[in-house]
Amino acid sequence: MQTGVYLYIEWTWTAVGVVWLIGALASRQAVRREGLRSRILHMAIMAAAFFSFYSVRLRVGPLAWRFLPQSPLVEWAGFALTVAGCAVAVWARLLLGGNWSASVTVKRDHRLIREGPYTIVRHPIYSGFLLALLGTALALDELCGLIGLALAFTGWRMKSRLEENFMVAQFGADYVAYEREVKALIPFVL
Repeated sequence: MQTGVYLYIEWTWTAVGVVWLIGALASRQAVRREGLRSRILHMAIMAAAFFSFYSVRLRVGPLAWRFLPQSPLVEWAGFALTVAGCAVAVWARLLLGGNWSASVTVKRDHRLIREGPYTIVRHPIYSGFLLALLGTALALDELCGLIGLALAFTGWRMKSRLEENFMVAQFGADYVAYEREVKALIPFVL
């Protein structure tokens, strides 16, 4: 993308990063944590996903091919989706409060959150970020953005499944009922 829209998208992602860093200071102590192997695998997939979006080195050959006609309307729509997705993720993150962790954990005094965006999907942080990455991919309008989106979906789907196992172990029938009532990542679909 050659316009200033991408700069606004970068600022949006930077603001989210600041919120995440500040929020990490309020996390409670973990009583159960995922294994190192699954954590490293998830981090590698997510690093590859974001590298796909932000590495100039990948913007060559087929990875630089456009998948939509270049248009300011598409770029601004992508920006709007990026902002909307990031807003959902931040909202969900704020609701989690001290329950949040970068890795899959169960925290001391962990409670099941079922309000706000958690009434629409069980993993609204991942859903919000996927929407934001879709917007970023639209604004970028290069195949490498779609590849990054697919990698991010894979990484967050894997992580969400592990989280579900932890939540079922922690909350039992309450979480199983929640799984039946609310989709994991994509409202009404998945």
